[in-house]
Amino acid sequence: MCVGIPARVRRANGLRAQCESRNGPCMVDLSLTGPLAPNTWVLTFLGVAREVIDEARARDIESALASLDAIAHGESGLDAYFADLVDREPELPTHLRENITQ
Repeated sequence: MCVGIPARVRRANGLRAQCESRNGPCMVDLSLTGPLAPNTWVLTFLGVAREVIDEARARDIESALASLDAIAHGESGLDAYFADLVDREPELPTHLRENITQ
């Protein structure tokens, strides 16, 4: 399984950026996104920015990652990590909904 990590661009120089993620400072390759301005959020995997995301999406992903950490450490009461899913069914992304036949 691939797990993307949100990171915020702190400084960028062409297609390389110094970013900050949950794991601390990191250098990120911007070849797939193009040059980005400071404070832009990206979803990274293996040191490469895979897509530009907004801050709300970054928070949701960070919360999901924190819940995985909590589960790995035997914690319970995980609803706070999934506030966007409590009291509703998860929805498929639009591009997947279009492919479902009734």
